[in-house]
This record gives sequence, structure tokens and C-alpha cells, in this order.
Amino acid sequence: MPDEDLQSLVRRRLWELARTPGEASRLARWVVPPETIERMARIGGKSFISEGLAEFLARALGVSENRVRRAAGLPRVDDPREDVATGPHLRLVRDKDDD
Repeated sequence: MPDEDLQSLVRRRLWELARTPGEASRLARWVVPPETIERMARIGGKSFISEGLAEFLARALGVSENRVRRAAGLPRVDDPREDVATGPHLRLVRDKDDD
């Protein structure tokens, strides 16, 4: 996967998972407020993510902690979830007229 910035990672994962910032915050045990997640998706904000918040943001986005750390410019850590696949969770809807 090519390197990406934190804003595009947050925006894309919220869209792929059809998750609101509030739902993502709940999955992060409210450690990362919904307003912070929304702001990261809208205008970026690597400065919002510290060493301690990377784990919770990763949980909110359903990605490995190192993926968040790489996007935020933080050093890598040992992460047992690193091999978890995070492909898009999209359904293809077929139009009935296309038969």
C-alpha cells in the first residue's frame, strides 16, 4: 500500500466502513472525540495524533496501529493486528435492467 497522509486514511476508512465520526469514536472507547475524527477527515491534523492515541484511532478505523502511525509520521511499534486485512467493505448492487 502506498504511503498516504492521515487525512486521506481517515476519510477513506470512514467512507469504506460507512462509519460516522461518532461511531468511530465509540469504537475507540471515546478516547478520540468525534469532533477530532471529523476534523482529521476534513482538514487533516497529524498534530492531533500522539503516541497514545494512535492505537485508539486504529481501532476506530479498523486498521493496524502501524498504518495510523505511518500516516501520522510516528515510529512503528510491534502490532499483532498488523496482518489484518482492511480491504474495502463494499457491496456491488446490480441494476435489474442490466440483465
